[in-house]
Amino acid sequence: MSTRLRTTLRDPVVVLGLGTAAVLAVLVLAPLVGLIATTLRPDGIEAWSDVLTGRLAPALFYEPLGNSLVVGVATALGSTLLGGFTAWLVVMTDAPWRRTIGLLAMVPFALPSFALALAWETVFRNDLIGGRVGILFDLGVPVPDWLAWGAVPVAATLVAHYYSLTFVLVAAALATVNSELLEAGEMAGASRLRVARSIALPVVAPAIVSSALLAFAEGVSNFASPALLGLPVRFQTVSTRLYGAIATGETVRGYVLALLLIGVAALLLFTSTRFVGGRRSYATITGKGGRRSLTPLGAARRPLALLAIALCAATTVLPGLVLLASSFARRTNSLTGGFTLHFWTGESDPSIAQGQRGVLRNPQIVEATLTTVGLGLSVALAATALGLAVGYSVTRLRVTPLATALSTLSFLPFLVPGIALGAAFIAQFGRPVGPIPALYGTFALLVLAGAAYTLPYAAQAGRSAVGQIAPDLEESAQMAGAGLGRRLARIVVPLASRGLLAGAVLVFVNLVRDLSLVVLLVTPATPLLSVLTFRYASEGFAQFANAITVIIAVISVGATVLARRLQGAAQPWLEKT
Repeated sequence: MSTRLRTTLRDPVVVLGLGTAAVLAVLVLAPLVGLIATTLRPDGIEAWSDVLTGRLAPALFYEPLGNSLVVGVATALGSTLLGGFTAWLVVMTDAPWRRTIGLLAMVPFALPSFALALAWETVFRNDLIGGRVGILFDLGVPVPDWLAWGAVPVAATLVAHYYSLTFVLVAAALATVNSELLEAGEMAGASRLRVARSIALPVVAPAIVSSALLAFAEGVSNFASPALLGLPVRFQTVSTRLYGAIATGETVRGYVLALLLIGVAALLLFTSTRFVGGRRSYATITGKGGRRSLTPLGAARRPLALLAIALCAATTVLPGLVLLASSFARRTNSLTGGFTLHFWTGESDPSIAQGQRGVLRNPQIVEATLTTVGLGLSVALAATALGLAVGYSVTRLRVTPLATALSTLSFLPFLVPGIALGAAFIAQFGRPVGPIPALYGTFALLVLAGAAYTLPYAAQAGRSAVGQIAPDLEESAQMAGAGLGRRLARIVVPLASRGLLAGAVLVFVNLVRDLSLVVLLVTPATPLLSVLTFRYASEGFAQFANAITVIIAVISVGATVLARRLQGAAQPWLEKT
């Protein structure tokens, strides 16, 4: 071993980076490698054949893939149109109530995706599959099957959920457009349409395409909405087929479907990266001060603002009110049959809901609430610690093979849909591995999977927070004899605490509201609110499902508001006009 290599390996930052890389390899690479290895065994080869070329291949993969692609395209188009329109209105125009519109537009992504699906079912459910009906049908309004079940409601609820992501990305891009550039184009004789097409659109095109492809990938891999609004009428997507395969004991087929789903998501995100990376550079932030002026809308100011508020309210306020009101309804999905507190605070009554207690008195739900919050806090702590280690190592090591490896490993979970990652963790840790016992059904497995799933958010927060700290501060401490641990504890962590805390809150929110990751990992020994909601909804106990969803929404939105305040990000659309 050369002297230079020995010196490098003794560097505390390199040691930290190598240790972090080893942890990430166990959390990220090992489950994926284990998933692939399982499908390469003899029974796995047979499963590949069944899924891709067998007699059941159309039902197992190709029809669900077609449904997934339809839902993904609709989600991408709807999210881009709604999110792009809202972003343009609040950033580039003189529309009134821009602050209110901006706040409402950011809320849906903080809500669980199944909250909007449950609200849709509560309103539009018809009698196609028997059982309870929705509010409209109960009032005598005929609801066609295509509006109650299948691709249309699934896509509509996903658009309502993911347009918030498009809004944030496009609004941030529009905020960099210098109004003087637009005015210069108009002074040169170009029409407003040509100015928008030739100047503004190239600047925001990467954000639009990225958000559209992200919405497409999320729509393809989402589990909650297709499960609630599609499965009852056998509308299968790849994610619901994957869940069904593992739930019915066809585990290896489920793993094959998981790998195919990962491949689709990775291909989409790779396409997004190549497109954005291949765009020409358009400098919009320079040393010269830019004056921001808003596009006057004239007589259309209030109508467009009212339209945006109505659209945002339909995806935030209205679903919340529907879920809350229906949780008090004496009859399922009926607002005319009277109201009761039983589903919240009632004791066991054999004549109501098969004798089940209200959610605030049900020991299982109380336990699930404590487990959910405990899991969120545990994962937030673990992921933030990993994110800090990744951010510090990458920032201080700069452009080195180790820094590149850490960046790649920390981003890799973003390519893996939640339900596929859950399947990978079952494949890897569902049986003993060396000294590690089988972890399936344990809280530890949920923490490990959650930390891996949220690692991209925590790592980005760590890089951003540490990147703002000048190395000079640490160099001075190092010259005074402070080791790496002391520098981290006394300098880095206190100075980066705000950004790290904001990242931890975002990790917490993602775990609390997520269903896709945990639906395969949860057992009766580790109940979680999101899984209980799905089970109650599947079994026809709508009031309980809606009440639990309200609890999750309150926790998620409250934590998200806290994260926004901690981040203190500059958001021009929130400024008073």
